[in-house]
Amino acid sequence: MQKQKRALVVGLGIAGMSAAIGLRQAGWTPVIVERAPERRTGGYFIFMFPEGVQAAADLGVADHLHTRNPEWRPGGNSWSVDRRGRRKPALGLLDAPSGLAAVLRSDIEAALWQGITGDGTEDAVEVRFATTPAEITEGAGGVRVLLKDAGTGKQYREDFDLVVGADGMRSSVRRMVFGPDEDYLANWKAMICAFQMKEQVPSYEASDSIIVSRPKRAMWVFGLADHAPCAWLTYRTEDIPDRFAGPSIEQVRAAFSGMDDEPVVRHVLDSLEQAPEHVFDSIHQVKMERWSKGRVVLVGDAAWCMNTYSAMGSSSSLRGGAALGVALRKHPGDLAAALDAWETGLRPYITRQRRSARVKQQRFVPSSRPAQVLGSSVLDLLRRVVHRRLAAEYTAAAATAPSGTARR
Repeated sequence: MQKQKRALVVGLGIAGMSAAIGLRQAGWTPVIVERAPERRTGGYFIFMFPEGVQAAADLGVADHLHTRNPEWRPGGNSWSVDRRGRRKPALGLLDAPSGLAAVLRSDIEAALWQGITGDGTEDAVEVRFATTPAEITEGAGGVRVLLKDAGTGKQYREDFDLVVGADGMRSSVRRMVFGPDEDYLANWKAMICAFQMKEQVPSYEASDSIIVSRPKRAMWVFGLADHAPCAWLTYRTEDIPDRFAGPSIEQVRAAFSGMDDEPVVRHVLDSLEQAPEHVFDSIHQVKMERWSKGRVVLVGDAAWCMNTYSAMGSSSSLRGGAALGVALRKHPGDLAAALDAWETGLRPYITRQRRSARVKQQRFVPSSRPAQVLGSSVLDLLRRVVHRRLAAEYTAAAATAPSGTARR
C-alpha cells in the first residue's frame, strides 16, 4: 500500500486549521505546529462573506460555527456620530450584502478546532504547541524541517512531504523559503487597534453599531446579538511606529487627540484601557508572484494578506484551505500539478479582493475632508434605498410570524 503523505502546517489560526482539514480530506496526515503555548481564544469582530460560509461547509465545520448577527430593527442598527455628538442612521456593514455572517475570530477558530480534534468519525489532527520551524530544507523526495520546542529548548529534525506556511502576515516560513518581509510587504501607512469591549457605549442599544469617522482617523463599534460589542480603531499616518517601541494605548490616544472629548470616543478609549488584550498593528498587504516553491506552500495572510480594510481575510483563509484539499484530491500523485491548479483557481478571486481594499479603506477611514463628505453622501443615498427594502421585508415577516416578531 502507498504510504500516507504527511504535511507540516505552521500556524494554528484560521488559515492553518482550514488547510489541515483540507489536507485530511485529501487523505494526507497533517501535523500542526504553533508557537503559542496554548490555543488562543480571543479575537475581535469579523465578517464572514458567502465564500467563507461555503468554505466552512465544505470543511465540515459549518454546524459548529456560532454567528452573532443582530436582529435588524426598523430605522436600522447603525449610527453615524458627528462632531457635536449628534447621531443619524447609517448604512451598516451587515445591511447591504446578503449572506454576511457576523462572528468573532474566536467563533471561527472554535469551529475549526472542533473539526481538527475530531468528532468520533475521524482521527484528531496532531497539534504541537510552543513549537516553531527553525530551518526548512527541501530534498529530492520531501522536506526536512528543523523544529524547536520552546518549552524544553529541544531541536529535532523531521521529514514531511509538504510544508504549509499559515503563520500570518509576517510569516517565518515565507522568510526562510522565499525571502525577507520587505520583498513582499506593501506598507499602507495606516494603523489598526481592535479589542472586545466589556459594555456598550451609554445610551445605545446593546446590538447597535456606531461609526465616528473623521479625515484620516475613524472609530467603529460593532454591535453583536449575544455578546458585548467590539471596537475597531484605525488611522492613517506617514510615520509607522515600531509596534513594540512604547505603550500602544498611549499611541492610540495620541492619534485620537482632539476627539477624546466626544462621548463615544471617550468611552471607547477608556474601554481600551480596561481591555485584557487588544490588537495593535500596522496595515500592509502581502504581494507575491507565486505562493508555492517546490514542496512549500503559503496560505492565508502569509501568502496574500489583503489587510483588514478588505474584510476578506477570514473568508479567503477558509476558502484557501478548502481549495487546497480539493486540488490535492484531484491530483493525488502530482503535488506540483495540485499546487498549480490550486493557485490558478484561487488567484483571480484573491486579486479582485485585494484591489477592492483601497475603495473599502475610504469607507473605513477617509483620506480627506472632501472624501469624507462625498463618501457620506453616497452612503446616505444607499442607506435610504436599502433600509426601505429591509423595512418592507421586516413588516412582511412580522405580519406572518406567529409571535409577531421578524428576523432577517
